[in-house]
Amino acid sequence: MSELFFWFIIFTFGLIVGSFLNCVIYRLEVGKKPTGRSYCPKCRHTLCWQDLIPVLSFIALRGKCRYCHKKISIQYPLVEIATGLLFVLIFNFSFPNLLLTTYYLLLTCFLIIIFVYDLKHYIIPDKIIFPAIIITFIYKLFGVWCLVFGHWGFIPAAFLASGFFLAIVLVSRGRWMGMGDVKLAFFMGLFLGFPHILTALFLAFFIGAIIGTGLIALRKKSLKSEVPFGPFLIIGTFIALFWGNSLINWYLGLFIQ
Repeated sequence: MSELFFWFIIFTFGLIVGSFLNCVIYRLEVGKKPTGRSYCPKCRHTLCWQDLIPVLSFIALRGKCRYCHKKISIQYPLVEIATGLLFVLIFNFSFPNLLLTTYYLLLTCFLIIIFVYDLKHYIIPDKIIFPAIIITFIYKLFGVWCLVFGHWGFIPAAFLASGFFLAIVLVSRGRWMGMGDVKLAFFMGLFLGFPHILTALFLAFFIGAIIGTGLIALRKKSLKSEVPFGPFLIIGTFIALFWGNSLINWYLGLFIQ
């Protein structure tokens, strides 16, 4: 029971952080600082505490603003729940190393913001990706990274991953990929190192191909439609972080047998 309560607290903490991330995403969209009282983006009415309870307020209000009765985006509860689940996975993956856990939690917040923002606006904001790169580089530089990966593979991984995407940008003249994807790939290389960066990139392209094909089959997109690739890179990053070793061992096992 005590262990279950611990995970409940972590999940609840993630919900609260996810609510704040929603605020950051919206303020980033309108060019405002993520400070001050929260308000409805439709009617601008200041929200009271009853309106700010993660997930529960959305359910209680039936997805509508208490004051103007306009629909609240499903993004808000989804981001809150996703953050809660990721926080649980992070704690399960790195706890009780508090420094490593804090590092992962912080970068998870950056990646969630990038995921949603790129999905909505097809842009990976420099205000988010650059701090993520700097924090990751400093953390790795001071040697704490060796507890997980144990080598300097994160430096060539960053340049090779970003170089690969930069080549795609140059060849396609920006039609297939954007510079935001190059920066995100550089971050991924720093964050994951070898060989996990390869796993993340493979998964990103594989998942992207499946979803892209599905959208075309459902006539939601055409072959010429633009689809943000950042969310797929982020999904690949998390899968490689949590289950990269298992996937690599499984893949190598196919050849050893």
